[in-house]
Amino acid sequence: MTVAQKFARLGTDHAPGQEVRQSASADFLIGDVLPGQPVDFSHGDVDAHDPTPGAFQLFAEGVAKGGAQAYTEYRGDIGIREGLADRLAAFTGAAVDARDGLIVTPGTQGALFLAVAATVARGDKVAIVRPDYFANRKLVEFFEGEIIPVALSYDTAVAGEAGLDLSGLEAAFKAGARVFLFSNPNNPAGVVYSADEIARIARLAARHDATVIVDQLYSRLLFSGVSYTHLRAEADLPANVVTIMGPSKTESLSGYRLGVAFGAPQIIARMEKLQAIVSLRAAGYAQAVLRCWFAEPEGWMEDRIARHQAIRDDLVAAFRQIPGCTVRQPQAGSYLFPRLPPLAIAPLQFIRALRLQAGVVVTPGTEFSPDAGDSIRLNFSQDHGAALAAVQRIATLTQRYRA
Repeated sequence: MTVAQKFARLGTDHAPGQEVRQSASADFLIGDVLPGQPVDFSHGDVDAHDPTPGAFQLFAEGVAKGGAQAYTEYRGDIGIREGLADRLAAFTGAAVDARDGLIVTPGTQGALFLAVAATVARGDKVAIVRPDYFANRKLVEFFEGEIIPVALSYDTAVAGEAGLDLSGLEAAFKAGARVFLFSNPNNPAGVVYSADEIARIARLAARHDATVIVDQLYSRLLFSGVSYTHLRAEADLPANVVTIMGPSKTESLSGYRLGVAFGAPQIIARMEKLQAIVSLRAAGYAQAVLRCWFAEPEGWMEDRIARHQAIRDDLVAAFRQIPGCTVRQPQAGSYLFPRLPPLAIAPLQFIRALRLQAGVVVTPGTEFSPDAGDSIRLNFSQDHGAALAAVQRIATLTQRYRA
């Protein structure tokens, strides 16, 4: 594969938010057919949902500290890592090695890049869930790995399960996959893997000596009645597990570009070597903001979850009013992945029509699986009223362009 081919396969043109940011702002704001407040569902709105209280003050303290904070170790400030290790261990149910098993990265996206780069080389077989986070596939392709897809039947799964084809995962390992990459909760469907699914993933990976990279970005934003099982706390744990988390989404701290990866020391060491030449470190001053992660004021997280659950419920109900549209109610996170009825225009044409005619931006389902052309993804971490009005405009256009 040539360099040009590698970069062409990254395909960022339709990645979340790019359609708007690569166009004139007036183009997005036309809304001449269905006027209303523009809503960009391609990412969460940190204006509608304020960042963790005290975050900016901690950032300012990082600035005031000067060079000692600006030029931390490549893995991140050791004092910050020690505090994080205790909190992450308490949250996930297994010890975290602050010195050798934890790295602070420029966002969870940075952690994902480093983790894939540290485990995948040309020709390596990698099991990837479909649908799942769009960057998983793109990064494996960029590093010239061979993808073995594993289906997630999220819309027909047994209640309480995410719907992973575990026999398909076992077949992938038997076919030579030595890395398994997935998100829990799933992005884009918002489903959570059951305790049984996680236990079986752990056993299969251990049996086949596979590395597992699990993206747990939304594991704090669980809706009522949902339980969560951390892979790294399983008894039958494979030797090489890396967990990725960060405060960018649930806590609305996206602009600080902070993420963490923790787990197998040998993989973390590789990630540090690569970070040292790619970005040196996560932004030094911003690292101080991690001191408020898992240390929010009492009741703050519960309120954040309740607000998102209320938005989720109204949007799910609105989509279910569209004839022929199906959507599974998310168990966690802030994503909806509705399946639209057959349309008279191509999916990307419909998505463009949403932007130009209704002032609504969504992400194509094909970013998450080639089989999801009839789906769209929405990040509903938005102003409640504006989000509901935007979905009602989606409903109007769906009716207009029905096959």
